[in-house]
Amino acid sequence: MLTPENLIILGVVLFAFITLLKTARVVPQRTVFIIERLGKYSSTLEAGFHILVPFMDRVAHRHSLKEIAIDVSAQTCITQDNIQVEVDGILYFQIVDPVKASYGINDYAFASTQLAQTTMRSEIGKISLDRTFEERETVNHAIVNAVDKAAEPWGIKVTRYEVKNIVPPPSIKDAMEKQMRAEREKRALIAESEGDKQAKINRAEGNKAEAIAMSEGEKMKRINEAEGRGQEIERVAMATAKGIREIASAINQTGGRDAVNLRIAEQYLGEFGKLAQKNNAMIIPSNLSDIAGVVASISKVFNTVNQSEVPAGKEPKKG
Repeated sequence: MLTPENLIILGVVLFAFITLLKTARVVPQRTVFIIERLGKYSSTLEAGFHILVPFMDRVAHRHSLKEIAIDVSAQTCITQDNIQVEVDGILYFQIVDPVKASYGINDYAFASTQLAQTTMRSEIGKISLDRTFEERETVNHAIVNAVDKAAEPWGIKVTRYEVKNIVPPPSIKDAMEKQMRAEREKRALIAESEGDKQAKINRAEGNKAEAIAMSEGEKMKRINEAEGRGQEIERVAMATAKGIREIASAINQTGGRDAVNLRIAEQYLGEFGKLAQKNNAMIIPSNLSDIAGVVASISKVFNTVNQSEVPAGKEPKKG
């Protein structure tokens, strides 16, 4: 059974425990607490363990010093050429002065997103629809500069802004897709025609080189054949002349004319025998059996020719 003394002790312990909870504070890393004493700013508690004055100090605000990302909801913007587009993005900022963030504005996150939206509408209105996708970096840079300048009294540092999506109306989107498809087809046709042109040029160059090579080959072939025929004729003439000289030399030697007469007689009989082997109508000379007479007649003709070739003042040799 609790006695009045026990109740007093229990009340004192409970009071001490509540007082400890109210006065002892542990601040996490990258976090700050704004302390107010009797409703007025007193101090800023950084990471660590701190003791407050009981019933006088209180934690009025808690701020994270980490970089914060806030989603900027989609909004309708009108481009320079009066086309409505839906644009959204992400805003990145960081608290650099916790006191200003606590007392400079009521809700710095809401104010920053509203300012980002208004700046976005203004920047999108300066460019045409075709350039909105190309000018994202320009829009991001303009929003960062505008919001950072306005948020300086709030103790906020805007680090960057990124446009996520730019969505045009369905009709404009279809027209843009058709335009892009036509542009791609145009580039494909141009590339195909350039390739066909280059292929024709290459084939023409190849045919030209082939024709030149063939003509050069034919030219060298004809030159070689002409040189070969010339050398052949020259060698045949030289061989014939050499043979004639040898025959003439042999005839002028002792017994040479008798050998010539014998050779003429042999050829005469041989050719006559060939004619006799065929079914030919033949006229046989009356003096066919007088082969010596035939040989003498031919020798006489030979002597006459030989005497006509002897120079004046020289006597022909008698066989």
